[in-house]
Parts: sequence; structure tokens; C-alpha cells
Amino acid sequence: MSTRYTVLTVASVTIFMLFAFTGNVFAMLKTMTLKKDPAIVIAAFGTTTRAQATYDFFDEQLKKELPAKYRNYEIRWAFTSEIVRERANKKFEKAGIKKRYLSLAQVVSNLEDEGYRKIVVQPLHIFPGIEYESVLGMVEGLREVFKDFNLRIKTGEPLLQYWWDLEEVAEILKPDLLKSGEGCNVLASHGTGETAVGSNITYLGLERVLSLKYDNTFLGSVEGITSRESALAKAKACKSKTVKFIPFMYVAGDHVMNDIMGSEPEDDGELSWSLEMKKTGFSTEA
Repeated sequence: MSTRYTVLTVASVTIFMLFAFTGNVFAMLKTMTLKKDPAIVIAAFGTTTRAQATYDFFDEQLKKELPAKYRNYEIRWAFTSEIVRERANKKFEKAGIKKRYLSLAQVVSNLEDEGYRKIVVQPLHIFPGIEYESVLGMVEGLREVFKDFNLRIKTGEPLLQYWWDLEEVAEILKPDLLKSGEGCNVLASHGTGETAVGSNITYLGLERVLSLKYDNTFLGSVEGITSRESALAKAKACKSKTVKFIPFMYVAGDHVMNDIMGSEPEDDGELSWSLEMKKTGFSTEA
């Protein structure tokens, strides 16, 4: 076949594809109904442990507790950890579960395709730390991608965005805390290993609020401040030989099951928080 005929054939196919694609676009624009209400996207890090059930519980509670005027809003979930998504989706597929963890970009793209032009992304984070900043960056990137589609994306705040949030959360925790005569409480948070992260101030602020409000309640973190060592040292000074560990994380996943409440030492000999307290004569609960 000559080059001339090859070029003509390619050109013909290209023109046909262009008209077919254009026709599909116009058909979609004709049939797609733009949604007036915004969609809500809950953005969580994700987990591959049994603590996945926490997300289902949270979703049910959210739909029950939302003010009546918002209950008809579409609610979707996005999971920001690529590793978690990959592992969870393989797990779902192997078990024959028709479920998939989608990224924030996938969820937003799907909603845009369905005619949504207003989206509220609510990060499921307690502290305004690295993961929260990551979500903000993702949203900014998506705004740029969809800037010509008249798509508005707003972002919510983490649980402890303002100083008065610390006071409110400390009060909400009260029913779950052991009283002074019963033992001590250690809130176990995630923390961050980086010194320059702004959320370090929030950790220190929460520790201060708790110490002023309760004389037997301390804050520790798996990484960074306030440290595990500091929290456990204070707990060891309690007269009552009982310590209650309260996971201060949205999901009681690997950190809680292994770092906090693990029943066996790590390969390097490091003890979980619970084992360390038991070694010094305390009973522990969570």
C-alpha cells in the first residue's frame, strides 16, 4: 500500500473517530442532568485491618446525625493511601466482595461525570498535620484539573482546627475516662516524626488542656511529641495500678493493635505500651 493511501486511511479513521467522539460528548451533555446540591466526600487514609468496620459505622452515624436538610446529599468515600487502596482492593477481590477503595481523584472525577458541580471534601483527620496538608494539596490539584468544568471544590477542617476544639474534645472524653481513684488514662495519638510540622503545637496544646482538666490523664504519641516515654512515665507514677489506653485516632488499626496493645514484643525486643506497663506491675485496658 502506498504512503498516500495509508495517510488517507488514517485521516479517514481519525475523522470518523472525531465525529463519533463529538457525537457522544453532545449526547452526554444533552442527557446529563446537572445536580443542584453538593456532594460530600469523606477523605480517609484507610486501613487494611478489621478496623475497616469503623468506616461503615462512621458512615451510618453520619447519615443519622446530619441535619435534615443535608440528608439527601450524596456521600462518597475516598482513601488517600495508595498502598492501603491496593492491598484492600486485592483483599476485597479475593474474598469476592464487590467493593473498591477509590482515590480522591477517582471519586471527584466520578462525581463530575455524574453532573455534580459542587463538592465538599471533608478530611477524616484529628490533627492538622501532614496527612491533612496532603489532602489540601490534592484538592488544589483537582481544582486546577477541573477549572474549565465549572466545578467548585471546598475543603473541610480537621477535628482540632481551633483552640476551643481542644476544650470541647477534652470534655467529650470525660465519660470514657477512669476517675482518679480508679486509675490513669493514656490517650494514644499518632504524632509526627517531623519537628517543623505545625500540628506539633496542637499536640502540645491538647496535652496542656488535658493536664489542667484531669490530673490522671496523659497524651502520648506513636511518633514525635508528646512522646510515649513521657506519657508512660507519668502513668507509672499513678497510685492505682490500672492504666486505660484510649486510642485517639479515628481508626484503631495497626498502631493500636501492635504498638499500643500488642501482646508480644517486636522483633527488635521493643514492648508495646501495654506490655511495658504490665512489666511494671500495672493492669491495662483499652
